Amino acid sequence: PRTTSPAAFAPRATETAIVNTLGGPQVLPSSRIPLSVLYAKKKGNAKAAALEALEALEEQADLLDKPLSKKEQKEMMKKQKKEKKNENDSDEGTAPPVGKKNAKAAALEALSALEEDALEEPLSKKEQKELLKKQNQQGEGVNGSDESVNGNDAAKPMSKKEKMLAKALELEAREAEMATTEPVDDTPKLSKKELKALKKKEEKMAAKAAAKAEKKAQRAEELEEEEVTGVNGLNGDDAGDAQAPAETAGQEAPKEKVKVTLEDKIRKERPPPRIRVMESAQPGYVSLRLENVGITFRNQEVLKDVTWGVQSGDRIGLVGKNGAGKTTQLRILAGELEPTTGDVVKSSADLRTAMLRQEFVDELVPERTLKEEFMSVFEEENQILQDLRDAEAQLESMSEDDHDAMQEVLDKMQDLQRKADDKDVYVLESRVKKTMDLMGFNDDEADDLVASFSGGWKMRIGLGKVLLKEPNILLLDEPTNHLDLDSVEWLEAFLREQNIPMIIVSHDREFLDQVCTKIVDAEGGICTEYDGNYSRFLLLKKARMDSWQAAYDAQEKKIKAERQWISKFKAKQPQQVKQRQEKLDKFMKSDEYVQKPPFTGKPFRFRFPDAPRLSPEVAEINAMSHAYNNEISNNRLFDEVDLFIEKGDRIAVVGPNGSGKSTLLRLLVGKEKPDDGSADIVGANVEMAYFEQNQADALDLDKTVLETIQGASEGQSYNELRALLGQFLFKGDDVEKKVEFLSGGEKARLSLCCMMLKSANLLILDEPTNHLDIPAKEMLEEALQHFAGSVMIVSHDRYFISKVANSIVAIEDKKLVKYQGDYKFYMEKSKEMKRKIEARYVAGVERIEAAPVVDLEELTKPKRNFGGAKAASMVTRKDKGVKNAKRMRQ
Repeated sequence: PRTTSPAAFAPRATETAIVNTLGGPQVLPSSRIPLSVLYAKKKGNAKAAALEALEALEEQADLLDKPLSKKEQKEMMKKQKKEKKNENDSDEGTAPPVGKKNAKAAALEALSALEEDALEEPLSKKEQKELLKKQNQQGEGVNGSDESVNGNDAAKPMSKKEKMLAKALELEAREAEMATTEPVDDTPKLSKKELKALKKKEEKMAAKAAAKAEKKAQRAEELEEEEVTGVNGLNGDDAGDAQAPAETAGQEAPKEKVKVTLEDKIRKERPPPRIRVMESAQPGYVSLRLENVGITFRNQEVLKDVTWGVQSGDRIGLVGKNGAGKTTQLRILAGELEPTTGDVVKSSADLRTAMLRQEFVDELVPERTLKEEFMSVFEEENQILQDLRDAEAQLESMSEDDHDAMQEVLDKMQDLQRKADDKDVYVLESRVKKTMDLMGFNDDEADDLVASFSGGWKMRIGLGKVLLKEPNILLLDEPTNHLDLDSVEWLEAFLREQNIPMIIVSHDREFLDQVCTKIVDAEGGICTEYDGNYSRFLLLKKARMDSWQAAYDAQEKKIKAERQWISKFKAKQPQQVKQRQEKLDKFMKSDEYVQKPPFTGKPFRFRFPDAPRLSPEVAEINAMSHAYNNEISNNRLFDEVDLFIEKGDRIAVVGPNGSGKSTLLRLLVGKEKPDDGSADIVGANVEMAYFEQNQADALDLDKTVLETIQGASEGQSYNELRALLGQFLFKGDDVEKKVEFLSGGEKARLSLCCMMLKSANLLILDEPTNHLDIPAKEMLEEALQHFAGSVMIVSHDRYFISKVANSIVAIEDKKLVKYQGDYKFYMEKSKEMKRKIEARYVAGVERIEAAPVVDLEELTKPKRNFGGAKAASMVTRKDKGVKNAKRMRQ
């Protein structure tokens, strides 16, 4: 039997440990015998040569410890390449003698003979047992070597030769494996379920990566948009000071980043606005509609998603608080303003609209006559007539010899005459006369100046000009602001007789109740339609809001119970809690979730500053006469009238349009001088505040809200001014809006705010409720009721007068008649007026009652302190003394 020396396998174990330590290809440990060795055929010469070479290698260890020179390394590399080239043709022979130079080559040949030669004869059983025993022993040595090599305190570190030998073996093994074997996929095979899960995970990761990349790209685009730069705006002296150094230094002007506004984002995300025309509209049918319209001014969203319309036979009342976007919607319908998003749908492409604006007085020219003002509507027709007159004058001034020039003028006149016939310019005067009759003007007033008419008659002029445009749809913005009762009744009857579809914006509830057939309520950026007049609107809206609130409360109750259950079982049933939480979140994001009803907001509340001490006598009008005289008319307003104003008087001046109510206030404050008599402030310490009728005339339109209030302040701090503006509903970016962009109601609030900044003991208010909504009127009523000074008011709002005035001054037959009582007392004096007013009451709205009496002395009187503890009134044990008494008796 063949014997195997145990010492022959010692270097093999060392080599295995070295290869594993260096991180090379994994060599089987000595404890595991390759099948190629167990079943190899016996070839004595090859095996013996290998064993002898290994023994010689161990004996020459002292030589291996010494490093090889460069020459020896080159010879060894050449030898290896040569042996590899002739590997298949090499004969079996004895191993070459092991010396200092060829020791490493002998070891390589021996190892190659052991592992790579195809040995046909298997080992005997005894040889296999001994080999297994030795391999087990060497395996323990290999493990020990690994631990010692991996540890910091290695018992026997490898020499440089051993490291080079291990590296050479590693390279040879790799080359042999790549040349003889195909690459093997070591990855374990997955089941179908695992493959499906892996594929799903990869798709999810890919989608997540794509979404992340898209988001990153979108963010990059937004950053590019935000980095739109522009030159800093420099004004006034600052501009001149900053421009000089920039020019001298030759540098570019500084740039600033322009942030993307909410309006820009909405325009980018949503489709652009459009104007569409109905495809099949019946002849004579008129319709104008807003569909999903939204409008945003920079960062302020006024309208969100508005959908409603007007058609033939409709008289729609558009109601809502100030700032709700009512006038904005009228401008969109009139084609003056383009919405941010949404569609405007017309029944025909040539649909005509005409609008009577809030500040229609600004469009009138006071120097024109009444007839000229009406004729100014026809701008194109007037230009044709003027061109004809100029051509006739030119023709008259030409000589008869210049035939070519005359022919040219005649051709021009013929062309102008054809245009005049097409436009019916010669019937314009008859149309104007008809409209004047319709508006209540007589022929004698055709040559009167516009300035000579009162506010109510000016409204008729504005309405007549609108009707002369022959619109298909009529738009009226606050038409009753300056009208007395007779004028309002005339306007109501006039509008009911018209067949033109119309949209009316008004805060006059009685007027809307008498005229409208449908109400559109603007609230929270959306609009809701209600069929019927204003009385029915109040009932329907209350029912709708009650139902909405009940549904919301029931929903919130269920959500609260669900959240309590989730909080209670969060630890005990996490899986079920997670499912119910996901279900709740999904429900709250769905369309089934009932949104919270709109909150009415804080009431419009303010108080006038404390009034200084006022003398008993405030103002006096003595034998005053006044008239407006001009070349055309002689309008006498007052004829020797007398009036005395005392401390505590709250006087309301009433009378028809044109009777001189506003003129009386201007005479009293000194803006006009009476023709005869006097109108003076007689009090010694009277401080007066005057509120004018037309706010557009009193405010600087180029200033912002904040600049206006700062200009009217008297030493108040910035925080105090902002708090005051907040009371008047000017919050956030609203204070930076220019006055010219404010609505009529906003201008009225701003003027009242300015008046509050200085203390006064006499208030002169001319139509203060114009353009104010219902809550604002109610708050103004309360503020005037708690005002300690004297007040003189002109207003056509009967409800407002009934809440504020304690005396009525009526202008009757150019005289001032004072009634020592409130408006209800004044109504009782005239049965005809009482009948008219009571016939106009709106169902569900408070009727005119006696004015409330507020005892200001009682409110300002300090509370008397009768001693005792501050918390004496908070004692809840009322029987405490009784129990103590019982205890003492015991």
